[in-house]
Amino acid sequence: MFSDTNAARTIVGIIGNVIAFGLYSAPIPTMVKIWKMKSVSEFKPDPYLATAINCMMWAFYGLPFVKPDNILLITNNGVGLVMELVYVIIFFIFGTSHVRKKITIAMVIEVIIMAVVIFCTLYFLHTTKQRSMLVGILCIIFNVIMYASPLTAMRLVIKKKSVKCMPFYLSLADFMNGAIWIVYACLKFDLYILIPNVLGCLSGTIQLIIYALYYKTTNWEDDDEDRENNNSNAEIEPSQA
Repeated sequence: MFSDTNAARTIVGIIGNVIAFGLYSAPIPTMVKIWKMKSVSEFKPDPYLATAINCMMWAFYGLPFVKPDNILLITNNGVGLVMELVYVIIFFIFGTSHVRKKITIAMVIEVIIMAVVIFCTLYFLHTTKQRSMLVGILCIIFNVIMYASPLTAMRLVIKKKSVKCMPFYLSLADFMNGAIWIVYACLKFDLYILIPNVLGCLSGTIQLIIYALYYKTTNWEDDDEDRENNNSNAEIEPSQA
């Protein structure tokens, strides 16, 4: 029975890694656009900076001396961290001096936070139960911050009655990612993995409901025209990010 549970958890974890990769890959079209424009335009690095420290914390949580038997959590967030750092580097390359300063300060703060967490965890806490409790609570906090980021987009959708600023596949991946990691957490009960992913699944569900409600009121005919205008403006005007 125990081996069956571990096997099921491994399979679910692998599926979770695939879905999470799709979630992490969602910003690639935005990065391609930034690269072509040679400017970050109206885009902001905040979500990628928030996701980076979230991945750092979860990768640390999955280490054997913090929470044993979570190798798939490490691979998931390790890949996510690398991808988010690539996105941050692209913002740094094509951002204004203000954006670069913002990124530098944020990354220094994130490194300091991780260094303090790692030191306190390894120096003051001597059992995996104690370590997983501290790091798990911090993971929940950073996960809540990351999952709260779509609230701005949802508010804009409701205000404009248009879902153009809230990509469907990103919302769907958000929901599926939360759902699959809920299953993973329940197979070998882990409250610290369960809580943030319940919130993530709920966030994705709300996004999909809002998408369904405002899909018909969205004027898709202006999509190409708006994209052309945004690209031309981005080439002429300096970034305000």
